[in-house]
Amino acid sequence: MGSSIHLFTENNILEQLSTAPYQLGYYTLKFYSENGKPVNCITECIEEFYLYPSGGTLRDSQFNIVLYDSRFDTYRGFNPPHLAR
Repeated sequence: MGSSIHLFTENNILEQLSTAPYQLGYYTLKFYSENGKPVNCITECIEEFYLYPSGGTLRDSQFNIVLYDSRFDTYRGFNPPHLAR
């Protein structure tokens, strides 16, 4: 199993973003999941999700929108970490 960094929280999103690969306009993040959605509890499954900062959307492996959060939207003032690397 993974570590607590895979719990779906705002702090863990930010922590993963600091080292997550950025390509084709999105970051690849990993979280515990249940029924294809990220969860804030330990499960047997960890899946990849994709955060698009130009829009603040988190998408699943089929690129369906799972979540919109304006805190991660560059149009709302979010500064993606890859710009500082």
